[in-house]
Amino acid sequence: MALSRDSILQAADVKTETVPVPEWGGDVILRGLTGEEMDAYQASRRQIRNAGTKDQEIVLIQDNARANLLVKCIVDETGTRVFTDRDAGLLGAKNGKILDKLFDVASALSGLNDEEQEEMEGNSETPSEDGDSSSPSPEPSDAPSPSSFEGSAAES
Repeated sequence: MALSRDSILQAADVKTETVPVPEWGGDVILRGLTGEEMDAYQASRRQIRNAGTKDQEIVLIQDNARANLLVKCIVDETGTRVFTDRDAGLLGAKNGKILDKLFDVASALSGLNDEEQEEMEGNSETPSEDGDSSSPSPEPSDAPSPSSFEGSAAES
């Protein structure tokens, strides 16, 4: 039997998981990203350099990637976000091992695949649009290119 529009839209399909964090004195509730949130998060982590040229490449922005995901995924008992996107810098100052543990759970709940997680963690080279991943990572530029995806996500 095919699902109706209403049954699809009413389905409670965003999962949560409670993770004990004894170092913080309790538990953290994580929820997976919605499709819209995942698209915005992934877009905010990528930048196109040398757009429109033969040297065009997609570069991953790894600065505070864990905290930038976690501010979207940490919720209270009612499912309300605990942090705003602007809190990522503050959360990013917390213990990296704890953030890494929470990031892994949030990534799994959100459906970020292993390849994307490795890219975000810096364990994989980022291929250019032609699929060539043999070039070394580029040096960061002073300013994003005009076609950068950074900042395209609306803050929640």
